[in-house]
Amino acid sequence: MRFGQGLLCLGLAAAALTGAGCGSNADDNRSAAGQAAVDPGPVHVHGLGVNPRDGALFVASHTGLFRAARDEQRLRRVGDRFQDTMGFTVVGPDRFLGSGHPDLRDDLPAFLGLIRSGDAGRSWNSVSLSGEADFHVLEAEGKRIYGFGSDWETRDEQLLASRDGGRRWQERAVPESLIGLAIRPGQARTILASGQRGLHLSQDTGTSWRTIDGSAGLPAWPSPAALYVMGLDGALRVSADAGRSWRELAAAGDQPAAFEAAGPAELYAAMHDATIKYSTDGGRTWRVRARP
Repeated sequence: MRFGQGLLCLGLAAAALTGAGCGSNADDNRSAAGQAAVDPGPVHVHGLGVNPRDGALFVASHTGLFRAARDEQRLRRVGDRFQDTMGFTVVGPDRFLGSGHPDLRDDLPAFLGLIRSGDAGRSWNSVSLSGEADFHVLEAEGKRIYGFGSDWETRDEQLLASRDGGRRWQERAVPESLIGLAIRPGQARTILASGQRGLHLSQDTGTSWRTIDGSAGLPAWPSPAALYVMGLDGALRVSADAGRSWRELAAAGDQPAAFEAAGPAELYAAMHDATIKYSTDGGRTWRVRARP
C-alpha cells in the first residue's frame, strides 16, 4: 500500500508499519511469480473481506489474494496469481472490487485502476482508470465507490468518488493523507476518513469535512449504531452515535495491518505476520481465524 517509491503504506498506519516493498515497486512485489515452487504466502496484508456466499475469509496482500474456508484456518492462494491486490472490498456473493499492480506475467499497466471480480477473485476485469490510478483504500456501497490512492502521471495522492459503480469519477479534497475510509450503512453519502492525525467526517460524499473526536486508526462501519476504529496501537473503540462518543473494547494485538467488519459484531484484524484474528462479540474477545 505504498504510494510510488516513498509515500505512505496505507492500512499500515505508523512509521514502523511501512515495510519495504508495499506498493508500486512493480518488480519486487511479484518477483516470485515465476517461482511457483517457492510461495512466500501473504506478505503485507492490505485488506480483508468475507464472501457472503460461503463465509470464506479473503486476505488481499502484496503477494496475491488468499482464502480460508469457513471451517479452515490455513490461508491458501487463490489460483496461481501474484497480483498485488492493494485496495480490496467485498461487495456481494463472489463479487469483489480491487486495485493495485498486476502479476508480472500479465501484459497490464503498472496501475490497475478499479478492477472487478465476479468469481471470488479467480479472475479480474478492468472497470476504469487502468494505467491511471492505484487505490490503496477502497470502499463501496451500492453504486457509490470511494478510492484513495495515487495518480500515475503525477504520483499525487487523491480521493476519487463515483456514484455509478466506478465508470466515472470526481476528485475530492481531503483534510490529510488517509489510512482508512468507512461508509455509513444506508447513507452512502456519509463517510468517515482517518489519517495519522485523526478522524474526519463528511456527509456530502467528501465535498466537505469536519474533524471529530477520536484517535486515528483503521475504521469499519457495519451498522449505523456500530462504528469501529482500531487504533494505531491496536486499541479498539466503538461509537454508537457516529463518532460523538466512544467506548473502549479489547485489543486484537499491536499495530494492525488491516481491519474489517463483516457484520455489527463480526470483526477481523490482520497482524503483520499475516495471522488473522476475529471477534464474534463485537470486539470483546478475539481468537485466531486464519494463519499463512
